[in-house]
Amino acid sequence: MLNCAVIGATGYTGMELIKILLKHSYVRISALTTRQKEALPVQTLIPSLPKDIDLVIRPHSFVELKKSSDLFFLCLPHTEAMETVEKLRGAGKIVIDLSADFRLKDASAYEFWYGVKHRNTARIQEAVYGLTEFFRDSIRGAKLIANPGCYPTGAALGIVPLLRDGLVEKEGIIIDSKSGVSGAGKKLSLSSHFAELDENFYAYKVGQHQHTPEIEQTLSWASGRKTAVSFTPHLLPLKRGILSTIYLRRKKGVTQERIEQSFRKAYDKEPFVRFKGAKQFPALKDVQQTNYCDIGFHFDARTDQLIVVTAIDNLLKGASGQAVQNMNVCLGFPEQEGLGLW
Repeated sequence: MLNCAVIGATGYTGMELIKILLKHSYVRISALTTRQKEALPVQTLIPSLPKDIDLVIRPHSFVELKKSSDLFFLCLPHTEAMETVEKLRGAGKIVIDLSADFRLKDASAYEFWYGVKHRNTARIQEAVYGLTEFFRDSIRGAKLIANPGCYPTGAALGIVPLLRDGLVEKEGIIIDSKSGVSGAGKKLSLSSHFAELDENFYAYKVGQHQHTPEIEQTLSWASGRKTAVSFTPHLLPLKRGILSTIYLRRKKGVTQERIEQSFRKAYDKEPFVRFKGAKQFPALKDVQQTNYCDIGFHFDARTDQLIVVTAIDNLLKGASGQAVQNMNVCLGFPEQEGLGLW
């Protein structure tokens, strides 16, 4: 059994990891940590767990963590994982980081979009970007995995096959995404208050969301040249889920059948991507509480516009589920282990 620790276990992604890892046949939870001063029984945090689960979330001691655990999931806020990653990698541990701190290969881009100087640039090149469907070979045996953001996951899965196959233009890509409020984390803010969110819907961080460079990095890899996007996120009065509507210009002569072939070639053998086909569109209720990404598209021959719609659960395929999927690939476990519905 692999001994796994979750650092920052009291947040939404930490809670989801606990639930997944308890179902996993090849791992055991060896440590759950919090920055709070008092220990917290996990039953208090997740009352729906079976009553015989006696795990406790504790303030962590790095010395004890090194002894107890082999693999670490970091559920720390952006900008706070840098030092922790260095300590753990220095001790030879495998790290899956759910923050943004090691996703961007360009440290100057990180500093521009996150407003903080990166303090561990030496580990940036070691980190493997964990969008499992496209970087599986690099993830196998990796020691530091940068788990993707939620918005970039849904966007990239809907666009990469088309760019890679040269079916759409690299310019003029528009991504319109709507997320449930759990994507903002547990930290209180005015925008996440019930009175502000209920029966409301609005765009935020228009033109300046920090996931923009991550999306562009992946699309530039797929297209073979620098690719910019127009990305606008919106906040839904829902707990979880992201639905992205993506607008692309098809290249001359590309048919609907060719687009469908591209998606099927990319995803027919993927366990967690369900391609619905032309004029079949996903809904959030179909993916909530799952590790699936559902994809559908509409081909508008009149305007040469291709509209792709993707749906994911931001806490699972957009965070904790994908992190466990990456662990499974990294260590040679069955890829769907711990992530099934039944």
